[in-house]
Amino acid sequence: MALIDLHTHSTVSDGTETPEELVATAAAAGVTTLALTDHDTTGGWDRAAAVLPQGMRLVRGAEFSCVSPTGRPETPGDKATVSVHLLGYLFDPEHPAIVAEQRRLVAERVERLRKMARNVAADYPQLDADRVFDLVPEGTTPGRPHLGRALVAAGVVESVNEAFASILRTGSKYYEPKTDTPVELAVEMIVEAGGVAVFAHPLARRRGRVIETSVLADLARIGLTGVEVDHPDHDPADRELLRGVAGELGLVPTGSSDFHGTNKSTPIAAETTAPEALEELLAKATGVDVVEGA
Repeated sequence: MALIDLHTHSTVSDGTETPEELVATAAAAGVTTLALTDHDTTGGWDRAAAVLPQGMRLVRGAEFSCVSPTGRPETPGDKATVSVHLLGYLFDPEHPAIVAEQRRLVAERVERLRKMARNVAADYPQLDADRVFDLVPEGTTPGRPHLGRALVAAGVVESVNEAFASILRTGSKYYEPKTDTPVELAVEMIVEAGGVAVFAHPLARRRGRVIETSVLADLARIGLTGVEVDHPDHDPADRELLRGVAGELGLVPTGSSDFHGTNKSTPIAAETTAPEALEELLAKATGVDVVEGA
């Protein structure tokens, strides 16, 4: 039986398992097709491919940090844009626009983490702001989960989830914004690099403000290929809504766990993609091939 998980993270971004460990976890769970989609980096691709077992396929991808119109008019206290994520699969990692944007985003994340660590340390002196980057392995895209782990190690909170619910939440006094990629530009870059673009967890309301589905229609016109329908942060009503929108717009509906190891409680392959949906995505990609386990 095909078990397809198209959204996972390793220690190359904000997961807790190395690319090699992630592949092993997926294999143990019976996953037959795994997508590695670390934030704003392709740094784990070769490592995952090198240990791919026979019978498993690797879809190489990344999760792009983006900003999108909400699809609603701006009103007092409610900005007309929102942070979103876009999954890009099988694009050429050497495409100049993608290389330049990923470098910019990583630099932005480094500076943001440095500022947030200093903000937090001002109120929690048990946190050594200068040592936070010791928890970021070389070649890894830094992010708030690394600061969350530092807070756990310092005894400020008991878990990364607790850190995100309080100190690190969006809008807290310690939070620092970052300048993400306009989602329209990200779609265009992925398509130009031969990849396919899928809008990640568009109605994950527990995370905060979300888009109107009209945004998906706008992006479909410029090359968006799919939408993540089955996701741990989507309730049944929103899944049904997104499945209907996908059908109307001709978008491929996907399902994924958004696995982060112990940073989140969701197990790998908790949500999956139908084989026919995967094949539809693969048929549209011209950048890099799926890797077959030896």
